[in-house]
Amino acid sequence: MSQDVLAIIMGGGRGTRLSPLTKERCKPAVPLAGKYRLVDIPISNCLNSGINRMYVLTQFNTASLHRHIQDSYKFDPFGRGFVDILAAEQTEEADAWYQGTADAVRQNLHHFEDHAHDLVLVLSGDQLYRMDFRDIIRQHRETGADVTIAAKPLPASQVEGLGLMKVDDSLRITGFAEKPKDPKVIASLHISQAVEEKAGYTGEEPRCLANMGIYVFSKKVLRDSLQNEMTDFGKEIIPGLLKEANLYGYVFDHYWEDIGTVHAFFEANLQLADAIPPFNFFVPDAPIYTHARYMPASKVNRCQMEKAIISDGCIINDAKVYRSVIGVRSFVAEDVELDNVVMMGADDFYYEDSDDDPRPKMGIGRGTKVKNAIIDKNARIGANCVLSPEGKPDMFQQNGLFVRDGVLVVCKNAIVPDNTVL
Repeated sequence: MSQDVLAIIMGGGRGTRLSPLTKERCKPAVPLAGKYRLVDIPISNCLNSGINRMYVLTQFNTASLHRHIQDSYKFDPFGRGFVDILAAEQTEEADAWYQGTADAVRQNLHHFEDHAHDLVLVLSGDQLYRMDFRDIIRQHRETGADVTIAAKPLPASQVEGLGLMKVDDSLRITGFAEKPKDPKVIASLHISQAVEEKAGYTGEEPRCLANMGIYVFSKKVLRDSLQNEMTDFGKEIIPGLLKEANLYGYVFDHYWEDIGTVHAFFEANLQLADAIPPFNFFVPDAPIYTHARYMPASKVNRCQMEKAIISDGCIINDAKVYRSVIGVRSFVAEDVELDNVVMMGADDFYYEDSDDDPRPKMGIGRGTKVKNAIIDKNARIGANCVLSPEGKPDMFQQNGLFVRDGVLVVCKNAIVPDNTVL
């Protein structure tokens, strides 16, 4: 598998819907579940599937991503594995930013030719799911497909903003529409009863197959399909290939979350703290890899906790924590109350041991209450603060505090003075 398949992970655009979390980092570098980054998901899925040659294509705020990948993924010379970042660059052939997913791949075709392969696996860098890519690749070979597209069955009422496909009983794609809004068009793309029966679906609401942004291309078909000025796979390349190539759908009826908005990111993280989360990190034969850190175990003193994830190197004293994710190197002082909070913690080089700094200490000060919030890295929240998005309009901003999608975001490196009430 490692010698046949080359994986390409799309870093996404500016990530405006995920702002302000993407103000200083690209989407794949956004922290996840206390100690991971979003990019760890597709990379780990590849490694667990026997694929160890990966390119990450990105162009915005790449320093954090570079640092994480360099610190996390080191391969021995015998396996010839790598995770390389390809940022947009000026060449003799092109001098523009990536204009879309297809254009990003087109601009880097010359890099891919350096490695022998016959299949290209194209992935998104901002999704949470667990998939054994050997299954979709096996189906791709067995059907003789030119392109295989992973498809998530979703109720017709939940497909707004997604690309939809129609397949016959053999899973060959016979129709494709990018983000349709017309109810008649959506109805024409409902999954057939035969396909639903094969999948064991017993629900009443009709479903559609949504494009997950995961593609397996035969090498020649990918190169030929990019000999034009089309910029996006879902909007242009796939519809253009519909009548010219063998396109098949691969039905993936398991947990999959597209983390493209602040609300989606917030909910996906909080769900991980539930007793039975929809995404399970505790799978021994398919681990999620990340940067190895050499930190002490966390200290939790006289706390009340329910549904909490506590990462390494934290100090939490006399606090009440409910359904929250506490990231690496977090400090939470006495009498703090956290309710539905995603706290990202502090960077590798931050462990404060001095009282001379007049600013609030990094972390959360004594007596502060925080609800329905994301606290980005290295934030300093003073004592006796009350922080919540309740009653604040969307896009509200105030001194490092930002409300979006009904979630309060304490921005990276923000300083919130003592006694702040929001």
